[in-house]
Amino acid sequence: MDAQKDSASCITEQTSLTSVEKSLSLFQSDTLLSAQLFDDRRGKTLLEPEKKLMLAVLEDAINCFQDNHRARCGKSKQIFDEAQGWIFCVSDWVFGFENICSILSFDPEYIRAGLMRWREKQLSGHSGAVL
Repeated sequence: MDAQKDSASCITEQTSLTSVEKSLSLFQSDTLLSAQLFDDRRGKTLLEPEKKLMLAVLEDAINCFQDNHRARCGKSKQIFDEAQGWIFCVSDWVFGFENICSILSFDPEYIRAGLMRWREKQLSGHSGAVL
């Protein structure tokens, strides 16, 4: 009889442990597969092509500004004016200069000041105009 009590008591304890373990499992983190872990990061990697595009737009504008800064007329002057207007314009457009700089973590005022210093230096060293 004592053996039956011990056996019954042991089964009750195991059952209690099982229910306690089940309750505790509610508060433990689930095991994740690596694919599940990185699901939330995939949205961030989708922005990479857009950032590459934004960097290319910024780079092109700076190249247009620098390559045509001495132009006085014609297509070169038009390209320079458009690049200068885009760089120095304040706009809330998605592909505006300030938004692109913000997304790429560049300081727009620093870039603008650097371009102006660069142009002044270039113009002080060259007196000839490029058409």
